[in-house]
Amino acid sequence: EVRLVESGGGSVQPGGSLRISCVCSGFTFADYPMAWIRQAPGKILEWVSALDWYGDESKYSGSVKGRFTISRDNRKNTLYLQMNSLKPEDTAVYYCATLVGNFFQASYVKDDFGYWGQGTQVTVSS
Repeated sequence: EVRLVESGGGSVQPGGSLRISCVCSGFTFADYPMAWIRQAPGKILEWVSALDWYGDESKYSGSVKGRFTISRDNRKNTLYLQMNSLKPEDTAVYYCATLVGNFFQASYVKDDFGYWGQGTQVTVSS
């Protein structure tokens, strides 16, 4: 059974930090580039960050570049997202997903993602 289980979400004040994790099982984690996607209330899905198979090349959307860092541990089948300098507009449900589209394209759409987790809520509010 394929499982992607996110954790680490919560509530934080603006300017604060959170690290969310995604533990994967049921498939060969190292065979896939991975990604984080978020959905804010009333808004469409937004691709946030992607990471290649080995953790060497990362990509970020313009809204989070310089504040978020994606990483992975292929020994632990786990994907991470370190989020710093959080803003209220970062409030969303964050999903991890396998990237089945072309990693080397500039950005991604929903069809580029394969397996999805159930999501973890991140709320940034004073």
